[in-house]
Amino acid sequence: QVQLAESGGGLVQAGGSLRLSCLRSGSAFSRRAVAWFRQAPGKEREFVAAISWEGGSTSYADSVKGRFPLSSDDNKNAITLQMNYMKPEDTAVYYCTAKRRYQAVTTQCSEYEYWGQGTQVTVSS
Repeated sequence: QVQLAESGGGLVQAGGSLRLSCLRSGSAFSRRAVAWFRQAPGKEREFVAAISWEGGSTSYADSVKGRFPLSSDDNKNAITLQMNYMKPEDTAVYYCTAKRRYQAVTTQCSEYEYWGQGTQVTVSS
């Protein structure tokens, strides 16, 4: 079983930065793809970024590519989303999620098994 907890959300002005962390407890992140999704009010949950189960590659939504680098610590105890040059349209609840072991990264939230509670990110203009 994998338990996930997000931290680092808050309020920031447009152009500013925030760092989100996804901490795991229980079963390790190792051999699991881990992703961030976000959901704005009245909108569907959308893919933001992910790291493969091998840890060797990352994937990004076009809307955040070049602004939101994703990284993991050496033991994959935490997955960090560094959010730079933020825009009001980045406002959403951000969720960390993980797949079952050895599954490839995908961009559909229904294909992820384990979810955190989410953390609110608000970008003011």
